Amino acid sequence: MLVLTRKLGESIVIGNNVRVTILEMQGKQIRLGIEAPPEVSVHRGEVYERIEAENRLAAETASTNLNDLRLAWKKKEKKDE
Repeated sequence: MLVLTRKLGESIVIGNNVRVTILEMQGKQIRLGIEAPPEVSVHRGEVYERIEAENRLAAETASTNLNDLRLAWKKKEKKDE
């Protein structure tokens, strides 16, 4: 992990197209401004983790549903014989 110290108004650049700027500091909180192209997703950490969990669950459910469909198809084929 890279750890940087920045002052109000200063920024860091990630890659060639993401800029994070310190906008405001109040006590233990800071406000960040993030400039990124539309194709770059920017989420709070807890939101990103929730999206990842939902995606994993959806993939598992889809796999289970496809397996159930495959078994049902095999049963139908045997019945039609």
